[in-house]
Amino acid sequence: MSIDKALLDHLMEGRKAGDLFGEDGILQELTKALAERALSAELDEHLTEERADAPPEGANQAPNRRNGRSQKTVTTDSGKVILDIPRDRNGSFDPLLIAKYQRRFPEFDTKIISMYARGMTTREIQGHIEDIYGIEASPSLISAITDAVMEEVTAWQNRPLEPCYPIVFMDAIRVKIRTDGVVLNKAVFVALAVLPDGTRDVLGLWFQANEGAKFWAKVLSDLRNRGVQDILIAVVDGLKGFPQAIEAAFPQTQVQTCIVHLLRHSMSFASYKDRKAVAAALKAVYTAVDATALAEFENNDLAAKYPAIAPSWRRAWNEVIPFLDYPPQVRRLIYTTNAIEALNSKIRRAVRSRGHFPSDEAAAKLIYLALNATSVEWKRSVREWHSVKSQFAIMFEDRFQMA
Repeated sequence: MSIDKALLDHLMEGRKAGDLFGEDGILQELTKALAERALSAELDEHLTEERADAPPEGANQAPNRRNGRSQKTVTTDSGKVILDIPRDRNGSFDPLLIAKYQRRFPEFDTKIISMYARGMTTREIQGHIEDIYGIEASPSLISAITDAVMEEVTAWQNRPLEPCYPIVFMDAIRVKIRTDGVVLNKAVFVALAVLPDGTRDVLGLWFQANEGAKFWAKVLSDLRNRGVQDILIAVVDGLKGFPQAIEAAFPQTQVQTCIVHLLRHSMSFASYKDRKAVAAALKAVYTAVDATALAEFENNDLAAKYPAIAPSWRRAWNEVIPFLDYPPQVRRLIYTTNAIEALNSKIRRAVRSRGHFPSDEAAAKLIYLALNATSVEWKRSVREWHSVKSQFAIMFEDRFQMA
């Protein structure tokens, strides 16, 4: 809805652009006027509804009616505003716009949550709020606002999942978290899944100082309890104990080593001037039609020059071999892991400004908000999914049909 130009001209008459913002600015006046008009309309509607529900005439009860106003200072996007809140005689009116015990408009909370999601510290949020709105926001207020998200995080972590996922990428980043008085370098494990329609979704977050089969059994049990019946391909980065755990939970799942991480590990051994040549030689391995390509690389001069590279591929070879049986479209989906890389990048950016977190819950809160704020980027559909989907239907037959 557009605002009438004549009304805007009237509002700006005799005022400068600088009069728009800050204390006693036009925005504050408009916020106050519009809020009070809305509150008055709310009370009118409340009284009308009460009269409609009142006992028949003659009952010994006077109808409810207006009973003056009370003042309340409310924090808004444009600063603090003193509102005249209308009251009713029976005290049954509880406004929807600003509830009885509410002191902040919801939009103000949303702004603080948005700043927190971008990785701003409590001190930085305090400074920003004071600079922009002229409001002192205490650390306890900021914590109270962001802590309200935990209920949402818990619901998200326990939400029902799809029965079948074509591909699930499992990855981890390291975050410092205080546990029992000691700061531990914990791994935050993230599961990014490709759904049957080609879209992507984060299935959950799990915190652990040391991974192993027991930990992975717990994670996979969590997925099963939330409705997952099958995972066609699990792409992991040499996660300790994962192959054994997934064999017990999802015995038909093909475990595939993340080619990107394997390449990155290999590049760390090569000098800068040889990296292009090493990358080209290894590309011949993971794009090969059969398993003989690794033996050919092992006889390569580059393998002799950098003796740690070939053994790292040989150790992971059992989880690489299935990859060689996949058609090109599925291979590209696995080794072009832009989504999981983008996801991890957003998480790292959000946690970078924190020295450490006081608890797993505090870390989960920030990571969840960071994921929510950037979901458009990592939720994008897989490229050429129509073609990839056809290959999955051929490879996995009825298992994919269930998806």
